[in-house]
Amino acid sequence: MRAFHEFGPFFRPDSRLLILGSFPSVKSREQAFYYAHPQNRFWRVLAGSFGESVPESLAEKQELLARHKIALWDAVESCEINGSSDASIKNAVPTDIARLLSQTSVKRIILNGKTAERMFMKFHARIAVPSVCLPSTSPANASFTLERLISEWRPALLG
Repeated sequence: MRAFHEFGPFFRPDSRLLILGSFPSVKSREQAFYYAHPQNRFWRVLAGSFGESVPESLAEKQELLARHKIALWDAVESCEINGSSDASIKNAVPTDIARLLSQTSVKRIILNGKTAERMFMKFHARIAVPSVCLPSTSPANASFTLERLISEWRPALLG
């Protein structure tokens, strides 16, 4: 079944870091914001990396992102996908990352997991902003504890 990224990127003109996922989960599509599944550790990783409380509400999440000059988006605009399984993504159509970059001060891109990296390289390899792939915050990445994720993500977030 074809699914669409029905909500836009989160960014501010002063955003300096773009965190790029692959495609929103079913829960994120339902709630129209990023990393909405309670088992995804994204918000706990950000909060732990910055020494802050985990944001609960949408407003708190957006405030955390704005405070640290972080933009969020995904590499894929639409695709065929089974549920939330990145491994099932087929016939992907890319997002317009170049447009977002032209509206921000982004200097680095963090790719949240290998699927985000693969899609970024497939569709956006010509983008001249340095990027780094970090371990996915998805619960499917069970080999990484929260503490290990924070230790991997913190230098990239603070750098």
